[in-house]
Amino acid sequence: MDETGDPRQPAGPDVPVSELVDHLFRHTAGQIVSTLTRIFGPENLQLAEDVVQEALLEALQHWPYHGVPRNPGAWLVQVAKNRALNVLRRVATFRTKVMPLMPRPESLNDTDPELSLDDPLGDDQLTMMFMCCHPALSPDVQVALTLKTVGGFGVSEIARAFLMPEATIAQRLVRAKRRLREARVEFELPSEDALPARLDTVLKVLYLLFNEGYVAHEGQDLVRRDVCAEAIRLCSLLAEHAVTRGPKVHALLALMLLQASRLPARVDAEGHLLLLVEQDRSQWDRRAIQAGLYYLQHAAAEDELTEFHLQAGIAACQAVAESYEATNWKTILFYYDSLVQINQSPIIRLNRSVAVAMVHGPEAGIAALEEIKNCAQLKQYYLLPATFGEFYQRLGDHQRAALYYCEALDLTANETERRFLFRKLEGCLPSSSGTRKVSGSAEFV
Repeated sequence: MDETGDPRQPAGPDVPVSELVDHLFRHTAGQIVSTLTRIFGPENLQLAEDVVQEALLEALQHWPYHGVPRNPGAWLVQVAKNRALNVLRRVATFRTKVMPLMPRPESLNDTDPELSLDDPLGDDQLTMMFMCCHPALSPDVQVALTLKTVGGFGVSEIARAFLMPEATIAQRLVRAKRRLREARVEFELPSEDALPARLDTVLKVLYLLFNEGYVAHEGQDLVRRDVCAEAIRLCSLLAEHAVTRGPKVHALLALMLLQASRLPARVDAEGHLLLLVEQDRSQWDRRAIQAGLYYLQHAAAEDELTEFHLQAGIAACQAVAESYEATNWKTILFYYDSLVQINQSPIIRLNRSVAVAMVHGPEAGIAALEEIKNCAQLKQYYLLPATFGEFYQRLGDHQRAALYYCEALDLTANETERRFLFRKLEGCLPSSSGTRKVSGSAEFV
């Protein structure tokens, strides 16, 4: 029996413990942090994050030799809770100053049954999302903190999502936790009147979370489906909640589902990235498409029109097209033209350039890119030069296209994206030339 009372089975050599722990980290770390924050209070948020990390490390060290518990998630909760208690008990004023602040001290006995991860209002993570989006924090800080505490993202991942330096993100997180302590923020959902005002930031966070899974910025895999699934799950919590459900929530959920429907076809059997034109549409998840169209219909039930409505409309046009050639690019461009009136984001304008090129030709697409090429947010974004390369390649200017693909290679750490760019680069070179891979870079021979 382990310390949580769980009988164990030996973990043989065929049990991928590291993969199990990684899965638990992505699926339950944020939930455990949320539960511990409810128990110990927001002033101990950093402690909650620390003990969860330590519990995961302990699992990596002990499970291969002592067996995996029947309920790994509950084991992690109990170990993390006990570690937090040990830290707090080392504080001289624990009994006089910390205990009175704890909402349910009777639950802190080490011999209690395993903790529940269910929140009375639906999910501790739902409450955590809104606590991280407290008005005491600036919008950018709200997003970064939620990605860290709820999504389980590392600082480097958040920095890439924001296209900002890691040091800047790390400083924001430190300031955010200090501000929550100073403001004595409680771990509770806002009142029904105050909650909708904080919903926009929560939705922005969830979309960032989904995008990080849809196009992973680091590692061997282009797609991290578990991250996409987690974003969809959290958005579904909002869609089912009596206070938060509404057109914009339904629109975001529709967008996620429609984009997620293409995940099975985004890479081939060898892990190569496939563009939309190359994808086998028979592999698209039709159930996800139907669910997405269902929520999009609900989103259109009222007069409210948000950028999520327009992006979901774009995704719907792509999802229902029988082929790439049959896609209604004129309607997509209309949606993008409407979208940039709401949000002038350089990323949205970059995506719009693709629709411009499909409707008016690659020269028009290049002209659209020239308007945004000096935007600071795009300086480190590999898709800007990659899109330039694609347009010039369509025009037959292979030399200029190759230069842009080389520039894009220097800006991405994702191995799947790099393999894709190398293939594009090779397609630009005459048969007498070629590329060779030297320490992950392309060199003309």
